[in-house]
Amino acid sequence: MSAVSDRLPTFPWDKLEPYKKTATAHPGGIVDLSVGTPVDPVPDLIQKALIDAADSPGYPTVWGTPALRDALTGWVERRLGARGVTHRHVLPIVGSKELVAWLPTQLGLGPGDRVAYPRLAYPTYEVGARLARADHEVYDDPTRLDPEGLKLLWLNSPSNPTGRVLSKRELTAAVAWAREHGVLIFSDECYLELGWEADPVSVLHPDVNGGSYDGIVAVHSLSKRSNLAGYRAAFLAGDPAVLAPLLEIRKHGGMMTSAPTQAAVVAALSDDTHVQEQRDRYKARRTLLREALTAHGFRIEHSEASLYLWATRDESCWATVAHLADLGILVAPGDFYGEAGDRFVRVALTATDERVRAAVNRLS
Repeated sequence: MSAVSDRLPTFPWDKLEPYKKTATAHPGGIVDLSVGTPVDPVPDLIQKALIDAADSPGYPTVWGTPALRDALTGWVERRLGARGVTHRHVLPIVGSKELVAWLPTQLGLGPGDRVAYPRLAYPTYEVGARLARADHEVYDDPTRLDPEGLKLLWLNSPSNPTGRVLSKRELTAAVAWAREHGVLIFSDECYLELGWEADPVSVLHPDVNGGSYDGIVAVHSLSKRSNLAGYRAAFLAGDPAVLAPLLEIRKHGGMMTSAPTQAAVVAALSDDTHVQEQRDRYKARRTLLREALTAHGFRIEHSEASLYLWATRDESCWATVAHLADLGILVAPGDFYGEAGDRFVRVALTATDERVRAAVNRLS
């Protein structure tokens, strides 16, 4: 076991513990804006679907029920503008993090293979490469990468942590380049429903992929849009030639979404009202926090989408973390997401309205 764990970096969130203690000691209590975990209730219609499916004594299928696959294909076409999506184009997964962490291994990558991801990125892209013993590297422009030995290219739009949205032109160029060089694209689009100053586009849109899903797969999650982080509900959509072997591997590995969760996902994807209501909550919190941070001397960069504000006071990210912890506010240091983030902090919008107001009062 140590041989596997030794491949991994230090778990970054452990470094925040001293600052969390400082913030917790604030007389008004901690305002935790460090982790993007939903705090609002699971919508009633989703809870009801879960409860109605609670009597599920048999094993669920890895591929999901026909009703789930219908819901996935319908949503991909309705929301993302994809065309000609069949059951072969979708695959449920047990939350998106497990997919990111184990994808290189499931693709059969290993020493000598390369995995690339954005310079500022979700740390689990690197973890996945390390678990597979593959090489990993960062990029600013994916089309400038050396394609030799590059087996997996991660795109992430909207970005975690920066909130940057890739334009249709940038996505189209990345897809064309990857196809030219035989590089597989996985596009992490888990924050696509949360565009504020931009309208995120999926790689599944025909304007991006030319009407073909060859060599591209999109990753989507219900954790943020529907407050289902606790349900572990996500899915893949894209190239059937990629998804079919992943389905076989996941069958053998027993990587199946629970039957009640599958029913809950069907309900969640059939309703857009609760998504808009949750967007409105996040939009209001974003406005308050952005104004308070700016007035406090922060500069906000990107942040045109997603659940975060990418903020800087032009100092070490850890100095900023310490400063805010003294105010009882906990945020994530930017270097968790790469060396290029060492002067930024990531401020999550995932706190209750009461806690957001407390943060605003302290910043003022």
